[in-house]
Amino acid sequence: MKEIILIKNGELTLKGLNRCNFEDILIKNIRRRLRDLGEINVRKAQSTIYIEPKDDTFDFEEALERVKLIFGIAAFSRACVCEKTMEDIIAKSPIYLENDLKNVKTFKVEAKRADKQFPLTSPEICREIGGVLLSAYPHLRVDVHKPDIIIYVEIRDYNAYVRGEQIQGAGGLPVGTAGNASILISGGIDSPVAAWCMAKRGLRLNAIHFASPPYTSPRAEQKVRTLLSRVARYSGAINLAIVPFTQIQDEIANNCPEEYFTLIMRRMMMRISERIAREKDSLALITGESLGQVASQTLPALVTTDYVCNMPVLRPLIGMDKEEIVEISRKIDTFETSILPYEDCCTVFTPKHPKTRPTLSECEKAEANLQIDALIEKAISETAYSYVD
Repeated sequence: MKEIILIKNGELTLKGLNRCNFEDILIKNIRRRLRDLGEINVRKAQSTIYIEPKDDTFDFEEALERVKLIFGIAAFSRACVCEKTMEDIIAKSPIYLENDLKNVKTFKVEAKRADKQFPLTSPEICREIGGVLLSAYPHLRVDVHKPDIIIYVEIRDYNAYVRGEQIQGAGGLPVGTAGNASILISGGIDSPVAAWCMAKRGLRLNAIHFASPPYTSPRAEQKVRTLLSRVARYSGAINLAIVPFTQIQDEIANNCPEEYFTLIMRRMMMRISERIAREKDSLALITGESLGQVASQTLPALVTTDYVCNMPVLRPLIGMDKEEIVEISRKIDTFETSILPYEDCCTVFTPKHPKTRPTLSECEKAEANLQIDALIEKAISETAYSYVD
């Protein structure tokens, strides 16, 4: 019995004349994510994308798990392929739906007859299939108002399809439809969530991490790679830049007032990140900042850090509280890694009394003794690049 995956696009249906471009990118993403599971045919028709295995070697169960994480898919379902005859639909439905029906008490059938040449109307199809399922499973009864399960019969272009209820997809827009952006990734809870949020809106991600050995250990860098690999299940492969930041932090510690340490570090990070982001064709930076969460995330502090950057800075978490962010981190399986006790460079030099309401002139005065351009050039020249998937 041939089985396929049917995909519903959701938000893509609102894209008007650009819809085909969004669907084509989604199909490319699906092929890329499933390519190592076996040969498939992926096509689109009548607002649905079809994933059709070419042979029995295709790992169908793993494919379902991966499809669940692909942005741009609102819902999907596994379905039995039938000939467009009632005889074949009737023959295959009770067998295919056994696992769906054996543990429920009530059901109803819904039919969609996209091919109007099919001899039966949708209500007639429902009655026929409902009767067959009642005969095959005597414990069932029909409930058209609040059934335990809805069985769908779809009469489409080349075939008919029988399926159970849909599985919720990741939603959002296909990765790559909104361009490229670079996430400043630490080892904390917030930045992986910010990366996930922006990938969900169609951005292809690059990542920038600042490492400060010996103040931070190799385990902190591995922690970041693990976090990115969790995000990459949704976003696809991520280009990671590891920027050496030790010398810059030492220079800040030796030449700047302590209460400005974090602010000046953030300003240096933004300068360096913008340079790297432009080299990777990113159109924006992404951070995990939430307004007022820590001293460097007050509105005056954010203004002073943004001032050194000529690129848009996207902050998807800016209006969220910590519980909302933690909830998403648990959902995308980054929370347990994020709370591992390996410090990032931002926590090593935290001042005892950080400045919470800085002005731009105060920050510029505080960093006046730094050789800013030379420090940036050296850090960029020593930056290491790799991919995480």
